[in-house]
Amino acid sequence: MPWIKTIAFEAATGKLKDLYARVTGPGNNVDNIMMMHSLRPHTMEGHMAVYKYVLHHRDNTIPKWFLEVLGVWVSALNSCGYCVEHHFAGMKRLLRDDARADAIRAAIEAGQVAQTPLDGAQQAAMIYARKLTVSPAGMIEGDVTGLRDAGWDDGEILEINQVVAYFAYANRTVLGLGCSTKGDIIGLSPGNSDDPDDWGHH
Repeated sequence: MPWIKTIAFEAATGKLKDLYARVTGPGNNVDNIMMMHSLRPHTMEGHMAVYKYVLHHRDNTIPKWFLEVLGVWVSALNSCGYCVEHHFAGMKRLLRDDARADAIRAAIEAGQVAQTPLDGAQQAAMIYARKLTVSPAGMIEGDVTGLRDAGWDDGEILEINQVVAYFAYANRTVLGLGCSTKGDIIGLSPGNSDDPDDWGHH
C-alpha cells in the first residue's frame, strides 16, 4: 500500500474520473504512479503532460528506445526499482533485441557505462545523465560540449536533459510516497507519439 490515500478507478468522480479514463491501460488499469496523484488531479495532469511531451512526442529525434535507456539508467542511479522495471520493459519492447536489452540492463546494474552495447554518442549521453543525476550542482558547460563533440546536436542535447530531469521528478514521486508495482501491468506506455493528447497506455 502507498503511504498516502489513493482513489481507485471505480471510485473516481469528476476531473479525476476523466483523467483516469485518459491514462488507462487494459482492463481499466491505471499505473500506480498516476494513482499517487489522485487526491490532486491537477498534478496528474501536469505529470502526464510532461511525461508525454518529454518521452513520447513525435518531434523528438532521438529514438524512443534510447530515451527509455536513459530513463532506466537515471532510475537505477536513484534506486527507483518501480521506474526501472516499467521502463526497462518498455525499452525492451521498443528495441526488439532481447539479448541487447538484457546486456544494457546488466551494464546499468553494474554501473558500467563502457560495458553497454551502445555507440560512443549514446555512452556520452549516459555519462552526462549520470553526472546530472548524482552531482547536478557540478555541471559545467563542458558537459554539454562533450555531448556536442560526441555527435549530438543542441536539440538532441535538450531531449537528453529533459529525460534526465523528468526521471528525477518521477523517481522522487515514487520513492517519496511509497509507490509499488503491485497491481500494475509492467511496461505500458502512451504509445501514440503522433497525438500529444492521447495518453492511453498500451
